Amino acid sequence: MDIQPQPFVPPHPTPRNRPPTSLELIRTSMRNPLEIWGEPSYRQPHISVRFLADNVLIANHPELIRHILVDNVKNYRMARVRQLILRPILREGLLTAEGEVWKRSRKAMAPVFTPRHIHGFAEMMKARTESFLDRYRDGAGKVHDVSTDMTQLTYEVLAYTLFSGDIAGDDTDFAEDVDRLLSTMGRVDPLDLLKAPEWLPRLQRLRGRPVLEKFRGIVRATIDQPRTRMATDPDGVPEDFVTLLLNAEGPDGLSAAEIEDNLIPFIGAGHETTARALGWTLYCLANAPHERALVEEEIDAVTADNPPPVEWLDRMPRTRAAFEEAMRLYPPAPSINREPMEDDTVTLKDGTRIDIPKGATVLVMPWVLHRHQLYWEEPNAFMPSRFWPENRDRIDRFQYLPFGAGPRICIGATFALQEAVIALALILKEFRFEPTPGLNPWPVQKLTVQAQNGLPMRVVRR
Repeated sequence: MDIQPQPFVPPHPTPRNRPPTSLELIRTSMRNPLEIWGEPSYRQPHISVRFLADNVLIANHPELIRHILVDNVKNYRMARVRQLILRPILREGLLTAEGEVWKRSRKAMAPVFTPRHIHGFAEMMKARTESFLDRYRDGAGKVHDVSTDMTQLTYEVLAYTLFSGDIAGDDTDFAEDVDRLLSTMGRVDPLDLLKAPEWLPRLQRLRGRPVLEKFRGIVRATIDQPRTRMATDPDGVPEDFVTLLLNAEGPDGLSAAEIEDNLIPFIGAGHETTARALGWTLYCLANAPHERALVEEEIDAVTADNPPPVEWLDRMPRTRAAFEEAMRLYPPAPSINREPMEDDTVTLKDGTRIDIPKGATVLVMPWVLHRHQLYWEEPNAFMPSRFWPENRDRIDRFQYLPFGAGPRICIGATFALQEAVIALALILKEFRFEPTPGLNPWPVQKLTVQAQNGLPMRVVRR
């Protein structure tokens, strides 16, 4: 008789048993917003509260989430608090733009992220991962910070797929620079929670300006290279992400500033979400030998046939499931914040009526939703079988939101899934990861969900 082992339960904050005071909430938001949430947030389908004279709705019910993100999406804009945090970094980039600016940007980028284009990136994703693995081949048996390693890997994949290898600047300190950017510019400031005017300086962000300017300098140089070539040798310019945006430049398309703003999230953090999810996947599999064995068995069987990597996503459902389960437990983007422009009312199928006043802060929190007791069995446990093909229909579309939903769903979702499965297949075909003594990584929200002190693990050959 095959006895299934107890599932691995990775580190997570213990839900509060009482509401935080306003001062506690501000302090916790600055330190780690994941530690704010109390027990009711993980048990109730929705919660309405008052905070600093504001109405706040925590939306957990899938019907309610669908209403906000899809059915009545035109009534909802980005919440002011979210914009106060992100706009200093991204300005009119795709993640923060609204209205016509957002529509123009999304339209300009869409051709790169069609299935045909994404499938065309598979061979390069494989090649860059194989090249990256030399560091593990040369350092087998040593401890590596897998969190940093995955940031470097996904940066290289991004550079050679979307940017033809032509991102300007030196990438040796790239992972450290990204961490510094998110740790300063991406952290909640008390003035944001108070909705203070944008012109009031946020001390944390003043410290982050040098690294932000460094990223903007890299972006400008990355734009200037193909722009110059397009003027002198248009036939010699690769058809990549930058040239696509440059071709959309003009009165009816994007401005020069909007092109720069849209490249910032892709170069500075576009790969970051995938990197964090890959790191958490490797950590969870390292602590769940039974699940790791299932993934290794699948990878060995598929790669033995030597199919093209474009087929791996479909042919490795258990590998994909492990990645998706890691994104459930540690959603790369842990919060979705909206604000109704007019009063709204939602009536659920059970008859529950929910009134959402104009200007309220509406929080759809994947961190909370993905661990909610109403929707998940053993919600804090690592159980990839939830996402096996035969079980996927049990998961409501608005119960699991690693890439968001509705018109603003992450444009790179399919790119990220294909990249992740190819990377995991190549890494786990050769190597295993062993937790180091005392490794108990604490999840911290810095825009993405990161391990506070990295993921140092010993990398050994299988």
